[in-house]
Amino acid sequence: MAKIKSVKFKLNEFQYFRPFHITNSVSYGSQNIEVAIELENGVVGYGEASPSFRVNGEKVAAVIGLEGTVNEMIVGMDVRNYRQILDVTDKLFAAPSIKAAVQYGVLDAFSEEIGVPVYQILGGAKTKIETDQTMSIGTLEERINEARSIVEKGHNVIKIKVGENLQEDIQALIAISQITRGCKYIVDANMGYTPKQAVKFVTEIYRAGVDISVFEQPVGMHDIDGLKYVRWNSPFPIAADESAKSKYDVMKLIKEEAVDYINIKLMKSGISDALAIVEMVKAANLKLMIGCMGESSLGINQSVHFALGTGAFDFHDLDSPLMLKEGTFRGKYKVDVPYYYV
Repeated sequence: MAKIKSVKFKLNEFQYFRPFHITNSVSYGSQNIEVAIELENGVVGYGEASPSFRVNGEKVAAVIGLEGTVNEMIVGMDVRNYRQILDVTDKLFAAPSIKAAVQYGVLDAFSEEIGVPVYQILGGAKTKIETDQTMSIGTLEERINEARSIVEKGHNVIKIKVGENLQEDIQALIAISQITRGCKYIVDANMGYTPKQAVKFVTEIYRAGVDISVFEQPVGMHDIDGLKYVRWNSPFPIAADESAKSKYDVMKLIKEEAVDYINIKLMKSGISDALAIVEMVKAANLKLMIGCMGESSLGINQSVHFALGTGAFDFHDLDSPLMLKEGTFRGKYKVDVPYYYV
């Protein structure tokens, strides 16, 4: 039988190789919750949650306390009927990172049970994806040095954090573009600009001859009118990240014609909402990218298999394991920077 016997949570802590600086936030490490789904026959599936207070309002102490609740929800259910389990755990909307970890752990247990990898269970659309690598906010010299290092590692797509100082951001992006020719840029303001500042930013960058593949979350999470204003006054595609947590958020963004891209993060939505968002965005003829929080290789494994399985994404921002000090690699995928493959 493939029935769930128990669900166990374990807190793991990781440190970044260097402080990770985004708009109004500096992180030195990540507290993640490993989720183990054990079946009655001894098979174990694993997932990982990387809770975010800034985006999801989650506190680690609160979400790790949900272990008993999750056991009550799904113990005794059969992972072969995983859609039923996704429906039940969809109620964990207030703790989306736990929802993601539990739902993926169920898929992982099912995968181990039948001997088919998760990416094939989800469709098997691809066997290889390319990840970007992210640059922190810093001084001009720090940004230039980091950009040069990222290119030397073999990356073709660079994610550049901005949003604290408009003029410094403009100066930095122009300088970075001059030493990383041929690269694509995802620029992420993490809600740091006003709508007018965001339009000034893209206008100055465009005039300087720099191309941006995606301009991500330029304005506040709830400022949908601001997103629309930037979209209709920008020469570059606009993406929603913090504004697009659930399928209901995405439905509103589509209805309002507010963005060109949706950034799916399993830590914001779980597997169940992410599957729905993929189909919604396709139906609306918009585009998708996939991102991450502070997941280790165990957690990024979830997004790698989701991306490979659905084949839905133009860009993959799945670089957190490349930024964390991690003793043991735990992904069920292979790495050849900048590629992840199976």
